[in-house]
Amino acid sequence: MTSQTIVRAAAVQIAPVFDSPTGTVDKVCQAIADAARQGAQLVVFPETFVPYYPYFSFVLPPVQSGSEHLKLYEYAPTVPGPVTEAVAAQARALGIVVVLGVNERDHGSLYNTQLIFDENGQLALKRRKITPTFHERMIWGQGDASGLEVVDTGIGRIGALACWEHYNPLARYALMAQHEEIHCSQFPGSLVGPIFADQIEVTIRHHALESGCFVVNATGWLSDEQIAAVTPDPGLQKALRGGCCTAIVSPEGQHLAEPLRSGEGMVIADLDKTLITKRKRMMDSVGHYARPELLSLRIDDRAASPMVTTDTAAPKSSLPAFATTPFIPDSEEISHALR
Repeated sequence: MTSQTIVRAAAVQIAPVFDSPTGTVDKVCQAIADAARQGAQLVVFPETFVPYYPYFSFVLPPVQSGSEHLKLYEYAPTVPGPVTEAVAAQARALGIVVVLGVNERDHGSLYNTQLIFDENGQLALKRRKITPTFHERMIWGQGDASGLEVVDTGIGRIGALACWEHYNPLARYALMAQHEEIHCSQFPGSLVGPIFADQIEVTIRHHALESGCFVVNATGWLSDEQIAAVTPDPGLQKALRGGCCTAIVSPEGQHLAEPLRSGEGMVIADLDKTLITKRKRMMDSVGHYARPELLSLRIDDRAASPMVTTDTAAPKSSLPAFATTPFIPDSEEISHALR
């Protein structure tokens, strides 16, 4: 844990810009400046906010979504690239940690990618959503476990997951086991309806309690005009409203500020990191409350690659995308099994 006890965090709920390749990142940089003026040291943006979440894929059948999908390819940033340079410069100039969701273009594929920039403007983490959800599988490729990392920053140890990755308890446990202090979660917002907002709240409060960390959650927002631009069908437009719950939660599962459920704005709260120890004194899921000899997580954190060479030893980051790692018990496990 860093020596800094109080950290001011901001969770941002704003609308993207649909018709410009740079409009959304301009809003990101402005929001970072606005948060910094209010003393924020951490600012979190919604899921794949740059250039925008692919809302079209939720309401349009695949046969009708080709042009919108290609437009997303056109606007999607590469990492690194001009978008990361702009955000890094803003983070460095203002000394603020930024967590940003982007549609990352990697040659012929798009990925749901989370970026963490530290207060020096360095890209501390780039991770891809492990498994896109439902309609998202038509848009994004799959990530791997190499990004399931908690990173050290000047304000503490930070981890991140996107949307329904929070329904994967092992993904969450991987971050818990690395002792994250501040968890940054991202959801699309303006999706499914009010029930989605309720589910988000339950999910982030549960993770805060179980992990004994703060959760800073950002969801997006669409205006009525933007919803109409996605689909003119009033029936389908209902599926693009609600689902917003931008919030900041303590390790005790309590809201530290009033959640934002509609409109643009930001939620700001001070995180008193002494609450982490207060919670973990009673229940530390990866410490005194764990039973690793009975239950533990085995993770393959090698980055996937579509090709490896055989003339040199394969590095850690060269696991082929199609390969699996067999479970080979060690001698202690074999002895235990034979007793």
